[in-house]
Amino acid sequence: MSEESNAYDAGKIVVLEGLEAVRKRPGMYIGSVGERGLHYMVFEAAERALDEILSGTAGRVEITLTADGRVRVADDGTGLPVEHAGHSDGPAVEARLTVLSCGAQPANRRSLSGGYFGVGLAAVNALSGRLTAEVRRDGARWVLEYERGVAVATPTRTGPADGSGTTITFRPDAEIFETLEFSFDTLAERFGELAFLNRDLDITLADDRDPAAPRAVRFRFPGGPRDHIAEQGADPLHPDVIGFEREYSEMEGAVEVAFRWCDSREERVASYANSRPTTGGGTHELGFRDGLAAALNAHARERQLLTPSDLDLTPAQLGAGLTAVVSVKLDRPEFLGAIRDRLGNGPVRACVAEAVREHLAAWLRANPAQAAAVLARISKSIAPLELRCCDDR
Repeated sequence: MSEESNAYDAGKIVVLEGLEAVRKRPGMYIGSVGERGLHYMVFEAAERALDEILSGTAGRVEITLTADGRVRVADDGTGLPVEHAGHSDGPAVEARLTVLSCGAQPANRRSLSGGYFGVGLAAVNALSGRLTAEVRRDGARWVLEYERGVAVATPTRTGPADGSGTTITFRPDAEIFETLEFSFDTLAERFGELAFLNRDLDITLADDRDPAAPRAVRFRFPGGPRDHIAEQGADPLHPDVIGFEREYSEMEGAVEVAFRWCDSREERVASYANSRPTTGGGTHELGFRDGLAAALNAHARERQLLTPSDLDLTPAQLGAGLTAVVSVKLDRPEFLGAIRDRLGNGPVRACVAEAVREHLAAWLRANPAQAAAVLARISKSIAPLELRCCDDR
């Protein structure tokens, strides 16, 4: 190959600007052009509306899969500002739909921070064959329409409006995505997670794709993770869910934990940081397991269920039958790993461990019979150790 054919200079550099870059390399902005990226579009469109509930400016969000293949995300908030209406309180809807990351919230405990890429509504607009935004604000109704990220016309005031809010309706672009088939169950799982992790959220997910069998589910958990754990698992060893919430200045955030043991060998521990699933674990999950081990070992020795010659139970031995949610919300979360699925904040481990140890120790002392049942269940999965749980000491 000649030197001339290998030459690389400024003339070969192609600069992609704005939404053109999103359409050219969609995977860089939404992760994939398969089913995962398709669902990410829905989460990104909904995140702004859900943050309005958390900030107190909206009460509910409705996500609908329509019969013609579109997705509609509607909220009852104040309505996004419209440039043509002369509003100046925050980024206008036009900017949010055409400028990447416009209006995106910084990662902190008061916002969902669920968007892995933080590109906002602009990426949804760029990758939609058609997108319509309807804004109801100050008694007026405005409609904005786009095709593949390009405005079809100027924002139009279409008449009066009852109430306020913003509705984003989009159809993913068939030229971009490998599939246009949304999974109701996948969306329901994620919106259910967001609802029990943020007890103020009120989310309805509806599926109108089959007119003969429409379905809808409402996600609202006033009790937070405790409500979720109460619905999980069969044959619980104790009726009440152990749960608490505590703030720590040392980790610049708060921890909320809920858990219960069932008569099962299965362990189901789900951890989250700023409402993001941390499937790779991290310091919050390690702290949770440290706290469990500390409280259970202390109780077992106090009740002489472990002798001085017995080794301590390790965190890895305590998961049989355990169902738990470990959630931390931090002002400055540090996510590790190639897909940022592991929490790295150092102070979190000690804070979570302390909180779990104290609350579990108090529950064990207050419920000796249930405590013995938990330790007996754990002992079944540990060989050759046999705790003396049958001794009524």
